[in-house]
Amino acid sequence: MADFRKYVVYEIYPKSFCDSNGDGFGDLRGVTGKLDYIQKLGVDYIWLTPFFVSPQRDNGYDVEDYYRIDSRYGAMGDFEEMVSEAAKRGIRVMLDMVFNHTSDRHQWFQKALAGDEAYKDFYIFRKGKEPGVPPTNWESKFGGSAWEYVEKFDEYYLHLFDVSQPDLNWDNPKVRREVQKVIRFWMAKGVKGFRFDVVNLISKGKFEDDFEGDGRRFYTDGPNIHKYLQELNAVTFGTDAEIITVGEMSSTSMENCFRYASEDGMELSMVFNFHHLKVDFMGNEKWVLVPADFQKLKNSLFSWQEGMAEHHAWNAVFWCNHDQPRVVSRFGDEGRYWKESAKMLATMIHCLRGTPYIYQGEELGMTNPNFTDISQYRDVESINHFRILQEKGLSEADAYRILQIHSRDSGRTPMQWTGGKSGGFTEGEPWIEVNQNCDRINAAQQLSDEHSIFHYYRKLIALRKTYDVIAMGNIEPLARRDPAVFAYRRTWEEEELLVICNFYGRDVTWDGDGTYLPKKLREDGYERILGNYEDWRMEGDIFALRPYEAIVLYRKRK
Repeated sequence: MADFRKYVVYEIYPKSFCDSNGDGFGDLRGVTGKLDYIQKLGVDYIWLTPFFVSPQRDNGYDVEDYYRIDSRYGAMGDFEEMVSEAAKRGIRVMLDMVFNHTSDRHQWFQKALAGDEAYKDFYIFRKGKEPGVPPTNWESKFGGSAWEYVEKFDEYYLHLFDVSQPDLNWDNPKVRREVQKVIRFWMAKGVKGFRFDVVNLISKGKFEDDFEGDGRRFYTDGPNIHKYLQELNAVTFGTDAEIITVGEMSSTSMENCFRYASEDGMELSMVFNFHHLKVDFMGNEKWVLVPADFQKLKNSLFSWQEGMAEHHAWNAVFWCNHDQPRVVSRFGDEGRYWKESAKMLATMIHCLRGTPYIYQGEELGMTNPNFTDISQYRDVESINHFRILQEKGLSEADAYRILQIHSRDSGRTPMQWTGGKSGGFTEGEPWIEVNQNCDRINAAQQLSDEHSIFHYYRKLIALRKTYDVIAMGNIEPLARRDPAVFAYRRTWEEEELLVICNFYGRDVTWDGDGTYLPKKLREDGYERILGNYEDWRMEGDIFALRPYEAIVLYRKRK
């Protein structure tokens, strides 16, 4: 089995990564052209978000054909060349598979709409409770009802996401066999990893009204989810010990993740959970203006670290992806302490127990674009909620501020390669505007600066491969109640690691929980192997931490 504990994965959103032909859209040949850059960073895998044929209502997560590449991204030959060239550089390819739903243009759904009963059973059609009333009161994650009426059948179909994304019926074994065929097809192309989109939603539970929430408790981590994942594992990716898998788990429970990502390997290699990225939400509602709750963040990260370790299950650890705003804008500082905060946030995540994921541009400290006009947005969820927020009584200015903080488009602006036109992303007109700060935040500048955020990420990745304690070690949370410090200890055989991070842009002190005192640590042989300042300091015998300071201390017991 692949030892993914030492791996680091780099997520590529192809549409925004690099455009090789000047049409304004990133493409597969653009990815191939940047493999030397990715190799220099030091990662083991590139995960590409969907590039399949799609009407692009949800940026490719509405798949029309699982076997064909959308022409805007290139052709199958371009994909095969990319896999080959990546392999030459020791990089493997992970694909993003969307199997909870398809596009409404997929031939299966088109046959369903034509009245083919076999294909109607590929999806979830239900009669309304009464004329004009959907089967349940569930809400779509993109706003509005999760049900769409089809007059021809006098029935509704379920779409947990956009109306153009009908949910598949995984209780139908024919659906499961078709999904298995798709996986095997891409395995034959040399793919060595799969990320499964919102995979814990594929098994629906009871179709009942939800008078306590939006319906998610009836379709999340459903009754047959583990059965279906074990079946998929046994007949597809589980037959190749080199393949790694990760499941995106929407609103999941930790108890289910113990099984999804158990080291017995029956289901998935690891899981993404998003609880730590809801600390600036109000409950499950993200379209609000709420300051981040640091204690909640700390509790969430530590509880998942301890719980997954105790049950021998594996986390994917991350801040950013194509659905999240930029972390330096969200939890760091875009201004005076931009570089320090970006490095601190990277340190927090990369030294945890789990496989780290880096999202394109995160290694440069890319920031939110802070768009000021709705015409600049492309994300269907953001556009819908701009209207919904104002219908709820918010001012246009407040609606814009919420979008600037939470919109998925904040992570989707083009990769900033240079300080030139369109950030070096394209010679044409980019599909979405490039962040205006590309003149000062770009790869060309950071590659030549040994103190850059990029080179700091290189060091973090190298540490994971050098010190077994980072990849394999146990974790002990520290500073649990400290209002500013995020700290933890890792141990493995004779190795010890101590990670100390000041989460805020002000000077703070930390007493080492009365045990990990600077003077004693030095006497015990701890050395600083990484940090975002020149040295580490103490006041008396306590840590004196500068704004957003990160310290990584290591020792090997004799």
